[in-house]
Amino acid sequence: MAKWLSAEWFSQTRALTAGQPDRPGLTARIQYEITGGPDGDVAYYLVLEDGKLLDSAAGTVESPDVTVTLAWDDAVAVHKGELDPNVAFMQGRMKVAGSMGVMMALLPATNTPEYQDLRRRIAAITEF
Repeated sequence: MAKWLSAEWFSQTRALTAGQPDRPGLTARIQYEITGGPDGDVAYYLVLEDGKLLDSAAGTVESPDVTVTLAWDDAVAVHKGELDPNVAFMQGRMKVAGSMGVMMALLPATNTPEYQDLRRRIAAITEF
């Protein structure tokens, strides 16, 4: 088990995403800001190209298309599958800044069977 958001966790999750299907046009630089964690606030990012994860790490990405801000407990719930990202967004628990067009393209992908399977496999190797 890798600690959530550790370098080991990012490495393992990148390996798990290798089999994800192409999703032409699903390209984004996503910055995440997680607030109120046990060790303070945490930033990390994902870079997607046509639905494939090209890069992910703790820290910040240059010129993000969207910045997603979540409280720690909500972020953990999303990653465990206990809180649907679409619901978190609609309830205002997930704040989004930047391109709403990019965000609206990303959210439906979170409901696909492939994404749900990936989320379960990542949660299984994660120590929250």
